[in-house]
Amino acid sequence: MIKKIAPGFIFVLLLALFSTWLGSLVPIVGGPVFGILIGVLINNLLRKPAYTQAGIQFSSKKVLQWSIIALGCGLSLTEVWRTGSESFLLMLISLISAFIAAYGVGRLLNIPLKMQTLIGAGTGICGGSAIAAVSPIVEADEIEIAYSISTIFLFNIVAVLTFPAIGHWLGMSDAAFGLLAGTAINDTSSVVAAGYIYSDAAGAYATIVKLTRTTMIIPICFALAIIVGIKKSRQASEEQTGTFRVTKVFPWFIIWFLAASFLNTAGLFSDQMLRYLDIIAKFMIVMALTAIGLSADFRKMMKSGVKPILLGLIVWFVVSGVSLIVLALTGKL
Repeated sequence: MIKKIAPGFIFVLLLALFSTWLGSLVPIVGGPVFGILIGVLINNLLRKPAYTQAGIQFSSKKVLQWSIIALGCGLSLTEVWRTGSESFLLMLISLISAFIAAYGVGRLLNIPLKMQTLIGAGTGICGGSAIAAVSPIVEADEIEIAYSISTIFLFNIVAVLTFPAIGHWLGMSDAAFGLLAGTAINDTSSVVAAGYIYSDAAGAYATIVKLTRTTMIIPICFALAIIVGIKKSRQASEEQTGTFRVTKVFPWFIIWFLAASFLNTAGLFSDQMLRYLDIIAKFMIVMALTAIGLSADFRKMMKSGVKPILLGLIVWFVVSGVSLIVLALTGKL
């Protein structure tokens, strides 16, 4: 088994190291996006060697789940509770708005349900990490994952470039802008970038809000697992193919994500260990997304056209607009 996986795993590892280096040179893009772009280019222009397929598939599935668990090690549930009490209403409303817009507009645009879910989760929760967590539950393929992440990435860049200017134009306080950035911008790196462009105080608060928002992965994954399980059980019953067990789609890695968060909250990780775990988690995400890129067929992606990008734009506008309205109504704007 190891001999079968090793060539592809090493191939992905080397590409991920290169992508991480490029990401350090261009932080606004980041290693994960470079990874998926390089993977797509190699697979569609050069074609990956056949003997790397097993290792690539292993990286796109298992390494992806391990990266989510490692991210949990950096999450303090105490800090989440403190910040969540201040921002929970805004996060909940923006999350619900993201999924309503994704499913409603996605249906009008005739976009596949799985891609609607990925774009809704990516916009409403935390970009690539949410897409990574949700994709195995809804059984999304590499093309849907790659397209969804690329769509989310596009609006991350736009947000970093425009949000600070909008915040200053509206005369927002540091705390208000931190709330806006933490709930309306998808990827963590983009939240941090936009927040610190505005001010150091806004950047620090936006980061905490964003990490708190990440915990919404847990209930969303559980809810999707139940929905998928019920759907498959009905399908199995109608087709008389036997019973379907919800445990097959249950996101067990989310349990480990939560366990890792508990361990960190209990103070079992030193500051130095947390720094290492954060580096490892982020690198594993780069590896996983590189593998997904290496599995994506560009020609099939192009068949989806610009509709997913349009959906991402609309959902992003909805979440940003709803966040501003809630901030105004609660007197925090």
